[in-house]
Amino acid sequence: MTIFAKDYTDRILEGTGKVIFNVVNTLITIIPMLIISFVLAKLFGQTFKKYSMGNIVLAFGFLLIWGLVIYMLSQQYAEEKSEIPATWFGILNSLFIISLAPLVSKIWESKLNPPATVKNGIGMILLGIGFAALAIGASSIPQGAKVAQVSLIWLVLAYLFHTLGELFISPVGLSYVSKLVPGRMIGIMFGIWYLAIAIGNKLAGSIGGEIDKITAKYDMQTFFLIFTLIPMALGVFIILLTPVIRKLMHGIR
Repeated sequence: MTIFAKDYTDRILEGTGKVIFNVVNTLITIIPMLIISFVLAKLFGQTFKKYSMGNIVLAFGFLLIWGLVIYMLSQQYAEEKSEIPATWFGILNSLFIISLAPLVSKIWESKLNPPATVKNGIGMILLGIGFAALAIGASSIPQGAKVAQVSLIWLVLAYLFHTLGELFISPVGLSYVSKLVPGRMIGIMFGIWYLAIAIGNKLAGSIGGEIDKITAKYDMQTFFLIFTLIPMALGVFIILLTPVIRKLMHGIR
């Protein structure tokens, strides 16, 4: 997705688009900084007498960060048009997690709370929907193109659905590892969980590195359709396994 953001997304904004980006970027930068500043101020009030030097150093470092933030935002507002860095889109995952996690947790606490396998299946389907957004956005990219100017809304939608999928899979998976694994094996199984994530990231990087070969032979839309259909099919398969998995869980919820 970083490659898509760098080479295939229209990241030059001006006019209304630039104004909207300025406001959004300011909010997602300033609000967390204000929250952290408030927490640090409360912490200083309680620990300054005992750790005065450490607090002074920490406060000075944080003031430098505030200076960099203000300088960055002032430069952003002074420009007539902005080019969004490709790496900027990476913050959308954290932003959507913070914004959507309370909503998802409310669903888990309600009568709509589905079984673990259904949650995992829905998470995979949401992952596929995210790639479907990229496939739709890439439909205008000709075969073999090295660069393009696709609207950034498709990338934002992809991050949104991928983050929702993560919220359906990751916390639920970790929870059920602790519930279903014998106590003496919990540490090992948590290690295997994160090892599987590491292997998945490695495979994703390797497959992503083949993007030029695949798009040269087919097109960018086909590349993303592969990642649309596979997780969706796996999601449906996992949901269909619900009765079998529920029986193996011996009543654990």
